[in-house]
Amino acid sequence: MMDRRAFLGSVTAATLLSNRLSFAADHRISKIGLQLYTVRGTMESDLEGTIAKVASIGYKETELAGFEQAADGTVTYYKHSPKDLKAILDKHGLVSPSTHVPLSSMSPEKFGKAIDSSKVLGHSYIMCPYVEEADRKKPDIWKTIAATLNRAGEESKKAGIQLGYHNHWFEFLPTADGKLPYDYLLAECDANLVKFEMDLCWITLAKKDPIAYFNKYPGRFPCVHVKDIKTMPNFNGDGDYGDTSELAPVGSGIIDWKNLFAHAEKAGIKHYFVEHDKPKDAFESIAGGYAYLSKLTF
Repeated sequence: MMDRRAFLGSVTAATLLSNRLSFAADHRISKIGLQLYTVRGTMESDLEGTIAKVASIGYKETELAGFEQAADGTVTYYKHSPKDLKAILDKHGLVSPSTHVPLSSMSPEKFGKAIDSSKVLGHSYIMCPYVEEADRKKPDIWKTIAATLNRAGEESKKAGIQLGYHNHWFEFLPTADGKLPYDYLLAECDANLVKFEMDLCWITLAKKDPIAYFNKYPGRFPCVHVKDIKTMPNFNGDGDYGDTSELAPVGSGIIDWKNLFAHAEKAGIKHYFVEHDKPKDAFESIAGGYAYLSKLTF
């Protein structure tokens, strides 16, 4: 017969195993977010109506696009002040933990105003969204960008906001010295000052493994873009894959989201932003993505 100590030990082990299995089976995204670039067409013509539709689908978080900064430093989004936009988001029960701010607005002269607008909107993150093609051709551009991000990251950190960098596909094209710009930025940017918003579609298109990056740089990826693709193009560095790739509503493409998100804790993911760069029907696309993610367990 099993003695009391052995019995209790077996019960404890079984309970722990059951808890682990339950967590693995039941883990879901608690607050699904949307990168509003996806619905930029109607954001420009009917901002509040668009926000209302996004909220009605079930989204709880948004990531802003459409940042514009005037010569005097004044910031607007689709001709709305940060204060007015915040009021609209509040009205419809949405929060905006992150925004995209162009690299050009991260200069010492401009970035303070961008930080001020982010405080009004309640952002926890400011993401550098893109590097223009002309800039990518400049010598030592990635060294310059790393230095800019470190400086801006220090400034935003003092204000309680985390800076980050969002990738496309071109960060996975080797430079003349054979290095990948993405690897260079991860190595040269201060891990406390600069985090990364991994676009899980673009890195997959570039035939790189997101999970390998999660394992090598744990905790560096607090935000991700959740974007799907129907077929893998021949990635050879030629052309603009944003124009030529056949993107898909999330869950209807080839990306294995269940497997990727099973590594979310290692990656440090806190915010999941659905995105589709060129949807045929933006609201149909984001509704489908939400329906898929709201049921996904990992």
